[in-house]
Amino acid sequence: MSVLFIEYPKCTTCQKAKKWLEENGVAYEDRHIVENNPTAEELRRWRNLGGLQLKQFFNTSGMLYKSMHLKDRLPAMSEQEQFDLLATDGMLVKRPIVVGDGFVLTGFKPEKWAQALL
Repeated sequence: MSVLFIEYPKCTTCQKAKKWLEENGVAYEDRHIVENNPTAEELRRWRNLGGLQLKQFFNTSGMLYKSMHLKDRLPAMSEQEQFDLLATDGMLVKRPIVVGDGFVLTGFKPEKWAQALL
């Protein structure tokens, strides 16, 4: 199985996740989240594929999220506006993201990754 691994290389969580993939022999295609930010259409497709809530795609601990006061602004935004906003800057998107055949994972939780990937 090969998956799409979307990361920000300087992110320590992404580094741990990448190491986990390599140690567990999971083949992946690497994608830099800032250089090749997910589009609104990709994010919508992944949300539906993974059965995730839209808020799970926001990097709520990021400086950009906080500086834009998104905690207060998001509830008033439409779903499309939120997807469009996420597509403007990879630093708004939670990482890492793994997209596989029939699943999507956001963030790095080794136990969840093991269930989906091993």
